[in-house]
Amino acid sequence: VRVQEGVEDSGKYPIVVSTWPFLEAVRAAWEAVDKGFNAVDAVVEGCSACEELRCDGTAFNSLIDMNLAVTVGPGGSPDENGETTIDALLMNGATMEVGAVASMRYVKDGIKAARLVMQHTKHTMLVGERASIFAISMGLPGPTNLSSSESMEKWTRWKENNCQPNFRKNVVPVDSCGPYQPKDNLGHNKGIWSEANSIGTIESRTCLVGPHSHDTISMAVIDKMGHVAVGTSTNGATFKISGRVGDGPIAGSAAYADDGVGACGATGDGDIMMRFLPCYQVVESMRQGMEPELAAKDAISRIARKFPDFMGAVVAINKDGVHAGACHGWTFQYSVRSPDMDDVKVFTVLP
Repeated sequence: VRVQEGVEDSGKYPIVVSTWPFLEAVRAAWEAVDKGFNAVDAVVEGCSACEELRCDGTAFNSLIDMNLAVTVGPGGSPDENGETTIDALLMNGATMEVGAVASMRYVKDGIKAARLVMQHTKHTMLVGERASIFAISMGLPGPTNLSSSESMEKWTRWKENNCQPNFRKNVVPVDSCGPYQPKDNLGHNKGIWSEANSIGTIESRTCLVGPHSHDTISMAVIDKMGHVAVGTSTNGATFKISGRVGDGPIAGSAAYADDGVGACGATGDGDIMMRFLPCYQVVESMRQGMEPELAAKDAISRIARKFPDFMGAVVAINKDGVHAGACHGWTFQYSVRSPDMDDVKVFTVLP
């Protein structure tokens, strides 16, 4: 593991960059693109490997309690009801086509479902059970139970802790785990603004989002022809409210690509980060001439000024193969494979 001190010039194409030390995912994408696959297909290969292996990044999880470790793909973060759902996105930086699925149930292949949306619809995103029906109708296996013994054990422990912490606010439960009612309906805070909603006051989310409370891969590939693609796959935030969609399937938030500029991937508190479209910001900053390191830091600082307690990170790569990362609230790692490397290298970015 190398500590980043600035930027790294990878040299010639192809190149693969991914959030976190998801080594096998990067190796799978590299093998594909090195054989001549295009960037889109290489991203699918890499993210699919992560989903199939339920990769958790060995180096990453050494930084946290292994009992809290999370995985990408089926069997990952459960929602309030104990169910695992998938968000995924695929973007072609040459055509600006995007395919995405959100809150998808019963289908484990998130990135492949996103590709099917791109290839076989004129839409950008499909959601929920209808996304599952579409994916299965197009040939993906299912319906499949996406939960695992690990995710159900995590959910059971959470229930035993009175369903705390959770993502509810300004509500009161009928019992320890709901159903919930707005406080105003019970005569609480009636006619006045609560302090958490007052102008300039933002509720802390540090107990809800951290390295162990979500599982996202965001990957960028530049192929031998210089074309760029990005992809994401995630189970979303642990114990999210059922139906929640995070930043993973939102173009410009968890990932963005443009052949003429470069690409970006992001990970972290998606509910906060998607309000700023950090990856779109990174790519646009690089379009204006910023180096990847400065573009990444600028995008993160825009969020931190409004939400000083948020946790998140971005990794940027320009069309010349120069890459850099920036983070806030945690130590971030990202992985790279390029022609001048014998294997994947992991870069550490300090907050």
